[in-house]
Amino acid sequence: MSAAGWFIVLLAVVFANLPFVNQRLLCVIPLNGGRKSAWWRLAELIVYYFVIGAVGKALEAQAGNMFQQEWQFYAITACLFLVFAFPGYTVRYLVKFR
Repeated sequence: MSAAGWFIVLLAVVFANLPFVNQRLLCVIPLNGGRKSAWWRLAELIVYYFVIGAVGKALEAQAGNMFQQEWQFYAITACLFLVFAFPGYTVRYLVKFR
């Protein structure tokens, strides 16, 4: 796997956990209640999935060999993105801090 491939995987791990580490929408916009609901986190996760997809597509285009992708590719990468988000989800919702 090339350096660009490892870069996109590392970027996906970071972006998948971003919705769970802060209380701001897209890490920039403060919310009125001060707390982000699970629905906002899910919406943010979907937005980040498409951002990472666009970065991956740009890196693939720069390498010069664009491949046609079917729905199976997007289903697998969406599931992989959810797996990458598991550490952030675990810390946010399953670990009890005292």
